[in-house]
Amino acid sequence: MVEKFKFISNSLSMILNRLAQSITAFVLTASIARTLGTEALGQYLLAYSYYLIFVGIASQGLKTLFTRELAREPQKTPVYLMSGTWLQLIFSFFSYAALVIVVFLLPYSSKTSTVCYIMGLTIVPFALSNITEAIFQAKEKMHLIAIATVPIYILRLIIMIWAMQLKYGIEYLGAIQFFSEILILIIQWIFIIPLVKIQWQIDRSFVFNTIKEARTFFAIEAMAVVSGRIQILILSLLGNELLVGLFGGIAQLLQPFLIIANSIILAIFPRFSKAVEQGRDKQRQIAEHIIEILLIIALPLYLGILLFGKDLLVFIYNTSFAEANIALSLAAASLLFLPFTRSLSYLLVANGFEIVNLREVVITTTLGSLGGVVLVSHYQLIGAALIALLMTIFGFIQYIYFTYTRLFSLNLWRILCRPLIITIVMLPILILLQKLNLDFIFTLIIATCAYSLFVIYLGIGAFGGFRFLWLKFLK
Repeated sequence: MVEKFKFISNSLSMILNRLAQSITAFVLTASIARTLGTEALGQYLLAYSYYLIFVGIASQGLKTLFTRELAREPQKTPVYLMSGTWLQLIFSFFSYAALVIVVFLLPYSSKTSTVCYIMGLTIVPFALSNITEAIFQAKEKMHLIAIATVPIYILRLIIMIWAMQLKYGIEYLGAIQFFSEILILIIQWIFIIPLVKIQWQIDRSFVFNTIKEARTFFAIEAMAVVSGRIQILILSLLGNELLVGLFGGIAQLLQPFLIIANSIILAIFPRFSKAVEQGRDKQRQIAEHIIEILLIIALPLYLGILLFGKDLLVFIYNTSFAEANIALSLAAASLLFLPFTRSLSYLLVANGFEIVNLREVVITTTLGSLGGVVLVSHYQLIGAALIALLMTIFGFIQYIYFTYTRLFSLNLWRILCRPLIITIVMLPILILLQKLNLDFIFTLIIATCAYSLFVIYLGIGAFGGFRFLWLKFLK
């Protein structure tokens, strides 16, 4: 029971952190579109995409490796903190230099390139904070991450909106992003000092061994982040910043689910790693439970987007985004497969099969890049959405295959039962709301309340029913 509540606490902390990040990014995207226009939004999202790609190359491999190893050997935390931070700093400088070279060589306008250069500076503080966050995750103290980041995300959003109201351009938003990440890094170091006995020396053997061990993780994360942003890059080269802005607006509507999914997976990852020694039945139980939770969120969300996607786009952004409704419906279909791919990818890493993840991202990114050039050149925005869906399906097929052949099979009925029940129950409610044609905000509130009640009811049933809840907790 203690482990369950610890998992819930860590999951909620990570969800709070990611939700704050997602909501502020969501509000910022809508504010840029409304205040500065769709083209300016495209410039911002393109710069943010390059930043994510190169910071992913520089840092995400180390974060995943450190979380796994420190969950198994927590006594080595001081070495990982100091030597890992130094190693991360070097990687960050090289990554930023690579970003500058790539952007300089591509045929972007001077303003778009400048925004990319400024936003790219954020690579350094963000990458360094990944080391401290890996330690917090391994120690299962994810609440410290939320405390350090959530207030800064909110403050950053307020300052950015204020700057746009004062007619400051996109480049100033990139500078604000950079300084806010420096502040987060400082706060996290203040939190970590009492937890870790710092050793002010660099372990060279550790550095060389880490570079050797992290090669696969670096390749996985680099290809994964490129895979996630390949549509925007292709649109920027074969289309224009306006199309980038439209596609970025669509992607932002799917971010809340991705943030929740990643938060839950990151919270459970240390337990995945520890469960390797407990046997495959324990791992199967954890994996099926996590996929089921994510499907309970994903299936009703996809249904809502199919019925109210156009209204949502106009409500969040402006009427110019209504034309992106078909593309949104195509991209949102990936919600049916993401619960499997996100969960099984970390399950394979926990079992030491990170080479499988590398194969998946290489195959998916290669096929996505080649298919993206063809589809985007012919169908523009719809082509980008279609290739995003196809890449998700490619990943789903590969992860299911490797999980079944390397580890174990999944009980699909056990996974799908409750998500399908909630979706089927929500269907007539959403259709009725669509027929009533109420104000969108009222429709959203009613649908959310109905969904929440069904989830709570099923959750109570999973814990043993109302009587068990009363006897065990309330009484």
